[in-house]
Amino acid sequence: MRTELFQIGTIPAVLYGESAGQGYVFLHGRMGCKEEAEAFAQVVCPKGYQVLSIDLPGHGARQERGEELLPWTAVPDIRAARDWAERHWKAVSLRATSIGAYFAMLVFPAPERALLVSPVLDMEGLIQTMMGWAGVTEDQLREQGEIATSFGQTLSWKYLCWVREHPAYHWTCPVRVLYGSGDPMTDRQTVEQYVRQHDAALTVMEGGEHWFHTPQQLAVLREWEERES
Repeated sequence: MRTELFQIGTIPAVLYGESAGQGYVFLHGRMGCKEEAEAFAQVVCPKGYQVLSIDLPGHGARQERGEELLPWTAVPDIRAARDWAERHWKAVSLRATSIGAYFAMLVFPAPERALLVSPVLDMEGLIQTMMGWAGVTEDQLREQGEIATSFGQTLSWKYLCWVREHPAYHWTCPVRVLYGSGDPMTDRQTVEQYVRQHDAALTVMEGGEHWFHTPQQLAVLREWEERES
């Protein structure tokens, strides 16, 4: 499979597949990297697509730059990738994982198709859930600005305000969601509500986790990508 490493401005990118008029922008989740797109490219490139993937801030080839994965740093980079895709393809679809899916909803007004794996669908709700885990009130977060938690996440008043001020796009394109029933980041009710609102199709792996990584989970992921792409 043809693979090209290049830069979009200062953003490390990789393009998979032969020249085509349509493609997918692939966005990884936290702790991921652009090369995760290769497995997906093996599925869709034989169907006549290309796949463009970038390293999000602080990830992949950008780990030594002192960058953080925050909405206001990730969104401009994803917008740059979207613009590249729109210049090169007539039809731009999306394949995104976890927080990458949330960021995509802030950038893509109308993708041709959206395949979302373990998507973060309600960032404000997730922040409020984490505040509950940490026993932190909104007044406390406003006063302190940032509060470190025992589970490794730093709660941020700036982050919460940014999320409230930047609503996600409402997509009317075909949306396909793959969700693990054991996902602690997004509860089942939130996923089902999103699916109803967007007339999306939901596939649930019972016993699946937020991170699809075991041989069984990866087999389910591959079959889903084959079917839905």
